[in-house]
Parts: sequence; C-alpha cells; structure tokens
Amino acid sequence: MRAFILALLLPGLPAMAAGPYAPAAGQTGSTAVPANSSSIVAWATSVAEVHLGPQQIGDPVLGSIPASFGTPSNALGHADATVITPTPVISLGDGGWITLNFAQPITNGLGADFAVFENGFSDNFLELAFVEVSSDGTNFVRFNSVSLTQTTTQVNGDDSVGPFGSVDPTNINDLAGKYRAGFGTPFDLAELSGHPGLDINHITAVRIVDVVGSINPAYATYDSLGHIINDPWATPYDSSGFDLDAIGVLNQVPEPHAMALLGVGVMGFLVRRRR
Repeated sequence: MRAFILALLLPGLPAMAAGPYAPAAGQTGSTAVPANSSSIVAWATSVAEVHLGPQQIGDPVLGSIPASFGTPSNALGHADATVITPTPVISLGDGGWITLNFAQPITNGLGADFAVFENGFSDNFLELAFVEVSSDGTNFVRFNSVSLTQTTTQVNGDDSVGPFGSVDPTNINDLAGKYRAGFGTPFDLAELSGHPGLDINHITAVRIVDVVGSINPAYATYDSLGHIINDPWATPYDSSGFDLDAIGVLNQVPEPHAMALLGVGVMGFLVRRRR
C-alpha cells in the first residue's frame, strides 16, 4: 500500500466540479453506510470465484503480472479497513473480479439492500467497480452505473509520476468505491426489477468488477450511458485496482427456522383470539 502511505503526506486533493449525485460521507445528503451501522444484518460468507486482473493493463511487463495484495477471504465478514489502517482487503487489479455468496439470500426491501466497502484513503481518491447480482449464481445483472467525471485529463493513480488525481463522488452513481474506507456504497435491488431470470427477492451472489480507469479507448471501461469512466489509473502496484473490504447486507431473507418460529407465533396468537 505504498500509494496509501505517500498519499497521507500529500496536500489536499483539488476540488472537482460538483455533480448531481450524493456527496461524500459525513456531508448532508450522503448515502454512505457506516461499517458499524445497526442497519447491517449480515456480511458475505464465502467466495465463489476470483479472477485477478493485471497491475497495469497494456504495460509490457506489468500487463502480465496480476495484482497480488491480500487474499479473497479478506472480503468476507465485517468491513474493517479504515483510512488509517487500509487492510485487510483483496485487490482486484485492472478489470479483475470477485464473486461472493451469502449464508442467507439478500432480498429487496425498503431502501438500499446491501453496501460495498472499499479502502479509499480520502473522499476524492476513489477506485471504482461495477456491481452485479445473481439469484442463481450463474446469470448476473449489472447495476446501471453513471460516471460524469471529465475525460479530458487522466485521473492519476501513480504517485511516482505526480500528485494523485481526484474524483468527486457527486459525479458517481451506482459504482462501488464512491466512499472512503469505513463507509459502504449502497445498492437498491428495486432498480433491477423486471430483469428476466433475476429474482430481486432472492439474491445469492454479488460480483464486484474493477473499473479500468484509463481514458485511453484501448483500455477504457464505460458506464451504462456510454461514458468512459475516469478513475485513478495507472496503479502499478501489487495493490492495483479496486480493493474490496466487505459487502454488508441490509435486507435479508429470513432463515428457515426464524420463519418457522414466526409461523408458530402467529398460530398461537390466532388460537388465543378464538378463545
């Protein structure tokens, strides 16, 4: 995490043009979910699949060396990365992905249904990722992400070639990594209602896919509106790409024994009503 250590010594990152979406954690109107929120009822419990991308896509050397910081198990359980202690996480590399499962499926409820935690060291150095969900573990549907960050100048992710670049969270929507360490980006399954083959009341898997933040069309990734997504790039380290800390569940399908107990309670109530 050399980039993280040096970043703490740098002056404040420059302000960017504000956009229409929710602001940084702690600001009025933010949708950030604190890692210690009582709204979180569960965390990811197992890793289904991991594909690590390169440390720097397109580079003659680093393009063949995958990110290697952390282990997949670091993404399980409670979010514990902070701005001061940015580990443990799993770094995905350029375009890498990881799929996590849950002991009980996530369900569509009131408001956001789960939150994704990254280890960003500030409100503006934001490494982003697409979020996809599945109700069968095979077919995945991606949230409709939006990035309004300018694409004229590359957001710099390499401290060896100059100051780190800046991404304003108000220009980002439905991309994981919108908030600094300790705060999760929320996702509402209701947004995916009606997709064939997807049961938003029974989500068993969530996949996180690193955004390659390059504005070079040869390597760029695009949001749902066709915009190039500009985020800190290149990050030519073993910790390249999106650094997944955890996925917290806000709305969960009840465990079978809990439903059975509820049924017993309802029956008991009805019996008492008849007496």
